[in-house]
Amino acid sequence: MIFRSALQREFAHSAAAVFVALFAILLTTVLIRMLGDAAGGKVPPDAVLALIGFGALARLPVVLSLAVFIAVLLSLSRAYKDSEMVVWFASGLPLTAWVPPVLRFALPLVAVVAATTLFLAPWAERMSIEYRGRLESRDDSSRVAPGVFRESATAQRVFFVETGANADGRVRNVFVSSEEGGRQSVIVAAEGWIQVDEAGDRYVVLDRGRRYEGTPGTAEYRVLEFDTYAVLIEPRAAVATSVRMRAMPTAELVGQPDARKQGELLGRLGTPLAALLLALLVIPLSFVNPRAGRTSNLMVALLAYLTYSNAISVCQAWVSRERLSFELGLLLPHLVVAALIAVLFHRRLAVSPFWRRRA
Repeated sequence: MIFRSALQREFAHSAAAVFVALFAILLTTVLIRMLGDAAGGKVPPDAVLALIGFGALARLPVVLSLAVFIAVLLSLSRAYKDSEMVVWFASGLPLTAWVPPVLRFALPLVAVVAATTLFLAPWAERMSIEYRGRLESRDDSSRVAPGVFRESATAQRVFFVETGANADGRVRNVFVSSEEGGRQSVIVAAEGWIQVDEAGDRYVVLDRGRRYEGTPGTAEYRVLEFDTYAVLIEPRAAVATSVRMRAMPTAELVGQPDARKQGELLGRLGTPLAALLLALLVIPLSFVNPRAGRTSNLMVALLAYLTYSNAISVCQAWVSRERLSFELGLLLPHLVVAALIAVLFHRRLAVSPFWRRRA
């Protein structure tokens, strides 16, 4: 009982450390991509944090699966390295006796992986798509950022403001370039702000500026000087967003004849099954000679994880393209891994431990 409690505690500590490290890497990766989109004007700066959260939640099942896999691998490899396995086998207990402790640790986390894969990740993908749709529906005034040339949603205007809005809500040194009907229009103004009238209509009001209008390549240009120039901001209709397969609720995928939906359901069901089988696969793969390093078995285990994950993705793609039935695609990679686990356990049980071998 004391040994099992210590083992569970070691599993939990390893899993927590691995999860924190992997989740930090995930957040950094998503943050770099979102900051790149924000710098390029694809995403407003105020939306970066929300999109990072949705992106991290959508990829949480992979992080949890890897945390379970690596935590068990590190703990068992350390037991081999510190010769604790000598005591374990010398007491008459076989390698299969590690299965119950590993299952007691892995099963709750596998349940969390299943919940996140089937419900949380699709919800996060759906919220991310809807949030991006709301961002696309915002008017052009919300796209303006100080010191950056921004293009309007219709690609007909380019905005630039030198200084951001102060306490009075005014921006300084405004530049607006637009093209309509083959005529080019450029507006420069000293100040600008947003004004809302009694009817709720929103206007861009420019103060003390000039407007240059004409046809490029000709001398037909007009120059207008103004003290105040107001332009009505037409509200944009909400952008209709198409829900991707990854964002569809799991209940809508069950029992559907569409091959793409079946492929998506296969991928979601395969993630928790893979997490459970990988935890069991680690037990025979974690063998380490105490006089050698742990690099070799770590590389083999990670290669097994990547192969297994890619096999599930390949089966998912084949089911989506109707090259493979749903039942066969769902069971084939997991049955192969289950058979591999049985073979590895048989070989480890059949071969005497290295410390009992005689020269």
